[in-house]
Amino acid sequence: MSGLIVPFNGFVPKIDSTAFIAPNATLIGEVEIGAHCGIWFGAVLRGDGPGIKIGDNSNIQDGTVIHVTARGRGTVVGRNVTVGHLALLHACEVQDDAFIGMHSTVLDNAVVESGAMVAAGAVVPPRKVVRRGELWAGNPAVKMRDLTEQDIEGFKRAAAHYVTLANAYRDGGKLKAAE
Repeated sequence: MSGLIVPFNGFVPKIDSTAFIAPNATLIGEVEIGAHCGIWFGAVLRGDGPGIKIGDNSNIQDGTVIHVTARGRGTVVGRNVTVGHLALLHACEVQDDAFIGMHSTVLDNAVVESGAMVAAGAVVPPRKVVRRGELWAGNPAVKMRDLTEQDIEGFKRAAAHYVTLANAYRDGGKLKAAE
């Protein structure tokens, strides 16, 4: 375990021993990190109200900010989720196997369903639902198209790649040769 781990309001972040937490990532308060996750450089997860939960095999990439609302809404990221660089997740739900593009924003009470994608730079407004199998883009984000099987396979490859990368960083910073 690494990073800045800050207790707050009686909560200490809970981190699975198989997760990689970058040295300059910050986890505050009620935060739970699942198995084989990667919390990358400069990410901030601030659970100073209700909690933040990151499911197994998910990656929260560099510069991402995850927060909650003072009115009782936490943020949940499911299993096998890729959250791209500089994303903002605020009091929302991102379900299993979803993909959140770089520099995108998902706002209060929005839901990104399993197998859905938010494009790079998109802003999902409060209370919107990005349905399974859909790609949303723009500001405000709207449905652009249905995802292809290639898109979904790409999500799986990205999540698996980041598990491998997180394990390499956790174990000393060297990728193992392919077997």
